[in-house]
Amino acid sequence: MALTRQEKEAVVAEVADVASSAHSAVAAEYRGISVTDLTGLRAKARTSGVYLRVVKNSLARRAVEGTEFECMKDGMSGPLIFGFSQEDPGSAARLFRDFAKENDKLVVTMAAVGGEKLDGSQIGKLADLPTRDEAISMLMSVMLAPVSKLARTLNEVPGKLVRTVEAVRVSKEGS
Repeated sequence: MALTRQEKEAVVAEVADVASSAHSAVAAEYRGISVTDLTGLRAKARTSGVYLRVVKNSLARRAVEGTEFECMKDGMSGPLIFGFSQEDPGSAARLFRDFAKENDKLVVTMAAVGGEKLDGSQIGKLADLPTRDEAISMLMSVMLAPVSKLARTLNEVPGKLVRTVEAVRVSKEGS
């Protein structure tokens, strides 16, 4: 069933709105994947903060115009499913990478982050980016390191004094 012009404009507007606020985008060929598998992928996407959409390539090209994902326009061919990361840059890439491990028919063709297009084989770089919580915990550990080192250093002074007094006591008892 063909879409009317108004429906096409609504799809383009919806995808453009999502693309304007997304951190990264991933496109993958889904040829040969069953509907139940795609439904499972969509359920995982909802829980991980990824917007998934199957869009005609001509409409997707129009939707990404003026966004940082415009670099993906020349690679849009074939049946593609698009995933836009809403929460952190690596969430869509992790979703597609994990799903592709279970289902070899999903082939990641390209990804984009920060206006730079990545080949499908480079999806691991994007998928390995830390989540927001992981990045915050890494930052906090870096910020906490000097304070904990200062505390250990200050604690060493009385400890050294106690060990010195103990060594003097042992040497006096032994003589």
